[in-house]
Amino acid sequence: MNTNEEKQVPQNENSANDQHNTLTGSNTVKNPDDWTTGDEPMTGAQQSYLKTLSDEAGESFDETLSKSEASKRIDELQHKTGRGLESNQ
Repeated sequence: MNTNEEKQVPQNENSANDQHNTLTGSNTVKNPDDWTTGDEPMTGAQQSYLKTLSDEAGESFDETLSKSEASKRIDELQHKTGRGLESNQ
Protein backbone atom coordinates (compact mmCIF):
# COMPACT_ATOMS: atom_id res chain seq x y z
CA MET A 1 0.00 0.00 0.00
CA ASN A 2 1.28 3.46 -0.85
CA THR A 3 2.10 5.47 2.28
CA ASN A 4 -0.15 8.27 1.03
CA GLU A 5 -3.18 5.98 0.90
CA GLU A 6 -5.45 5.49 3.87
CA LYS A 7 -6.90 2.11 4.72
CA GLN A 8 -10.58 2.10 3.87
CA VAL A 9 -12.83 0.44 6.45
CA PRO A 10 -16.16 -0.77 5.04
CA GLN A 11 -19.03 1.02 6.73
CA ASN A 12 -20.55 -2.13 8.14
CA GLU A 13 -17.33 -2.89 10.05
CA ASN A 14 -17.42 0.32 12.09
CA SER A 15 -19.57 -1.13 14.85
CA ALA A 16 -17.24 -4.05 15.46
CA ASN A 17 -14.26 -1.71 15.30
CA ASP A 18 -15.85 0.69 17.78
CA GLN A 19 -16.46 -2.18 20.20
CA HIS A 20 -12.89 -3.43 19.72
CA ASN A 21 -11.51 0.08 20.25
CA THR A 22 -13.51 0.48 23.44
CA LEU A 23 -11.95 -2.70 24.78
CA THR A 24 -8.41 -1.98 23.58
CA GLY A 25 -8.31 1.79 24.17
CA SER A 26 -7.50 2.48 20.51
CA ASN A 27 -8.73 5.75 19.04
CA THR A 28 -8.18 5.02 15.35
CA VAL A 29 -11.92 4.94 14.63
CA LYS A 30 -13.96 8.01 15.58
CA ASN A 31 -17.40 8.04 17.12
CA PRO A 32 -19.94 8.96 14.39
CA ASP A 33 -20.87 12.06 16.40
CA ASP A 34 -17.31 13.32 15.87
CA TRP A 35 -17.13 12.76 12.09
CA THR A 36 -16.44 15.98 10.16
CA THR A 37 -18.59 14.65 7.29
CA GLY A 38 -21.22 13.08 9.53
CA ASP A 39 -23.93 15.51 8.47
CA GLU A 40 -23.60 14.56 4.78
CA PRO A 41 -26.13 12.12 3.29
CA MET A 42 -25.45 8.45 3.97
CA THR A 43 -23.29 6.64 1.45
CA GLY A 44 -24.66 4.15 -1.06
CA ALA A 45 -23.08 1.30 0.89
CA GLN A 46 -24.70 2.49 4.11
CA GLN A 47 -28.06 2.85 2.38
CA SER A 48 -27.91 -0.66 0.95
CA TYR A 49 -26.81 -2.30 4.20
CA LEU A 50 -29.26 -0.31 6.29
CA LYS A 51 -32.11 -1.33 3.97
CA THR A 52 -31.11 -4.98 4.37
CA LEU A 53 -30.90 -4.70 8.16
CA SER A 54 -34.20 -2.81 8.38
CA ASP A 55 -35.95 -5.48 6.33
CA GLU A 56 -34.48 -8.28 8.46
CA ALA A 57 -35.45 -6.51 11.68
CA GLY A 58 -38.95 -5.73 10.41
CA GLU A 59 -38.36 -2.02 10.98
CA SER A 60 -38.88 1.01 8.78
CA PHE A 61 -36.07 2.30 6.59
CA ASP A 62 -35.35 6.04 6.64
CA GLU A 63 -33.55 7.04 3.45
CA THR A 64 -32.98 10.60 4.72
CA LEU A 65 -30.43 9.75 7.43
CA SER A 66 -27.01 11.42 7.50
CA LYS A 67 -23.78 9.40 7.49
CA SER A 68 -23.46 9.53 11.26
CA GLU A 69 -27.15 8.78 11.87
CA ALA A 70 -26.98 5.84 9.45
CA SER A 71 -23.90 4.47 11.21
CA LYS A 72 -25.65 4.60 14.58
CA ARG A 73 -28.81 3.01 13.13
CA ILE A 74 -26.73 0.23 11.54
CA ASP A 75 -25.17 -0.44 14.94
CA GLU A 76 -28.62 -0.62 16.58
CA LEU A 77 -29.99 -2.98 13.94
CA GLN A 78 -26.89 -5.19 13.99
CA HIS A 79 -27.45 -5.72 17.70
CA LYS A 80 -31.13 -6.44 17.10
CA THR A 81 -30.55 -8.90 14.24
CA GLY A 82 -27.14 -10.28 15.20
CA ARG A 83 -25.96 -9.60 11.65
CA GLY A 84 -22.47 -8.20 11.23
CA LEU A 85 -21.41 -8.82 14.82
CA GLU A 86 -18.28 -10.81 15.55
CA SER A 87 -19.05 -14.36 16.65
CA ASN A 88 -16.85 -14.14 19.77
CA GLN A 89 -18.90 -11.43 21.46
